[in-house]
Amino acid sequence: MGIYVNPGNTAYKQALNSMVYVDKTSLIAYTNRVLNTNQKNICVSRPRRFGKTMAADMLAAYYSRGCSSAELFSGRNVAKQESFEDHLNQHNVIRLDIQQFLFHESHLRIFLDKIQEAVIKELKAEYEDCFETDQYGLPGVLKQIYAHTGEGFIFIIDEWDCVFRIAKEQKEIQKKYLDFLRGLFKGTDYVELAYMTGILPIKKYGEHSAINIFDEYSMVDPKNLGEFFGFTVDEVQALSQQYDMNYAEIQKWYDGYLIGSHHIYNPKSVADVLMWKEFQSYWTGTETYEALKVYIDMNYDGLKESIIAMLGNSPCPVNTRKFQNDMTTFSTKDDILTLLIHLGYLTYDKKNSTASIPNLEIVQEFLNVVDEPGWEGVIQSLWRSEALLESTWSLDARAVADGVAAIHNETASILKYNDEHSLSCALLMAYYSAKAYYMNPIMEMPSGKGFADVVYLPKRGVDRPALVVELKWDQSAKAAIQQIKDKQYASWIQGYTGDILLVGINYSLKDKTHTCVIERCWKA
Repeated sequence: MGIYVNPGNTAYKQALNSMVYVDKTSLIAYTNRVLNTNQKNICVSRPRRFGKTMAADMLAAYYSRGCSSAELFSGRNVAKQESFEDHLNQHNVIRLDIQQFLFHESHLRIFLDKIQEAVIKELKAEYEDCFETDQYGLPGVLKQIYAHTGEGFIFIIDEWDCVFRIAKEQKEIQKKYLDFLRGLFKGTDYVELAYMTGILPIKKYGEHSAINIFDEYSMVDPKNLGEFFGFTVDEVQALSQQYDMNYAEIQKWYDGYLIGSHHIYNPKSVADVLMWKEFQSYWTGTETYEALKVYIDMNYDGLKESIIAMLGNSPCPVNTRKFQNDMTTFSTKDDILTLLIHLGYLTYDKKNSTASIPNLEIVQEFLNVVDEPGWEGVIQSLWRSEALLESTWSLDARAVADGVAAIHNETASILKYNDEHSLSCALLMAYYSAKAYYMNPIMEMPSGKGFADVVYLPKRGVDRPALVVELKWDQSAKAAIQQIKDKQYASWIQGYTGDILLVGINYSLKDKTHTCVIERCWKA
């Protein structure tokens, strides 16, 4: 048993002994299926705190010849698979955590040499007669071992991308690292499986991946591994019963990551709330406030307006395809939004190509950012939201008009004041508190000068009226109400038979005033 070559199972044993453990061993059934196939190169990228290292430790414990793990996997999901015993502790494993070789910026010039020295030193203990060290380094050694013995290796690499987070601007070091990985994996017979995990997908140069042999599984494209990116709904429901916790409250605070077809929870946050019995943001203290603030303050293409809209629970369209998979190459708002998806600050709906803030925990992190100079009026506007919502329910049109006007004015430094989209963003902020009572707003963004429609449907079991809101620009609030009626917007609310409020809001460019009309109706 070595540190890097054929390691033991202590790390995975500690995970099993933890207060909260969820069986994710079905992942092994998939990796068994792709051993020695064209799909053997796997790169899984997901945020911190989402169980990357635990999965890597689990795979090492299962495959490594350096330990005996039958007892650890007994009764687990993978033990039911036909391939379970065929591969249990039957493979040579090289397990690396790149961050262990790169915990200080001064190591950037030497870390590749140190990795190869450490692994080759352990290989000598078992294969000394099979190779000679030469200028080809570790790849050359592994080729010689394979030629002499026919034995291949499983590679498990954690934090593969930390180079791009530490050496953000150092292209030479990044390229040297990618060249090393290419030489280690591409076109080699000794690789039985390569499993890499990190926060970022594999770095692109232009439109092309620098290591194109890997199948990538990410927060924007999890493929068939979505259920392994965190805790699923069924798993969290079972845990909430086991620990006598309110599942609805757990859902409100920590649900919201849409990973393929799965709703996924952040495992660390769920484990923390189950242990400490306090609902709060457990995200704080990772890489939060400063990192988030830096990217948002770049404010590409009206990014701040998009953040305000998402705080109002409205998804934001995003094109994830041009992101270069690093933390410095930004040219559009989409690049920043895509990075925030990979970092876990946003979730991605692949079907609709939209980003949104996943849950109350992450909302707290965004609120920390907007409570700063440069975001004048945003926090005050959010605090006004509950009162404005109450005014809407009580049909107090004057109070609603005054509330929207105040919010529009308070955020004028961020939003383009005399713009249809700014009025729409102001409305979403005005109804920020609606997220406690309503599902995500159904929103038709301005498709021409003068209007934007927003529909709020109550959550299941919440006794509140549906809201159908029409915004007008330089017309009248009555005209907004009439358009709702003429176009039968309320009829779009399929399956809802409760009370419906029609809300018409107009902004007059000439005198910069807001007016409102609210009417009650019932769906026929």
